[in-house]
Amino acid sequence: MSRRNIAKKRIIKPDPIYNSRLISLLIVRILKNGKKGLAQKIIYEALEIIKNRTTNDPLEILEQAIRNTTPLVEVKARRIGGSTYQVPMEVRAYRGTNLALRWITKFAIKRTGTNMSIKLANEIIDASNENGNSIRKKEETHRMAEANKAFAHYRH
Repeated sequence: MSRRNIAKKRIIKPDPIYNSRLISLLIVRILKNGKKGLAQKIIYEALEIIKNRTTNDPLEILEQAIRNTTPLVEVKARRIGGSTYQVPMEVRAYRGTNLALRWITKFAIKRTGTNMSIKLANEIIDASNENGNSIRKKEETHRMAEANKAFAHYRH
């Protein structure tokens, strides 16, 4: 572990259109080569697609998708006496949200198709309906934690 001082948590400014912190976190996940304008365009188009496909508010659907994809437990590798164990640990709220956003963007990129905003919209809609690759990833994480429950006493 690093002996340097702990990184300060930065205050996330809400995005200009929806006034939501979640969307600004998502913009950062999509961001490539510092092209923030392009990332914002992709996300706003994706939200527009969600609005057209479903009658609900796109922000609510995004929140539901993140709620569905947020893992409760994950495994961390701990070195004890020369052997490495996968130790299940609870996920804090902030890390859970970050993981959910990371998975949603990762699997949106991996989807087939050309337009990133369409792929992202589809992944978000799938996640809000509790299917899709990001949900599968969450379930896989939970299964890993369940399988390694025997090493839970190594937590600390």
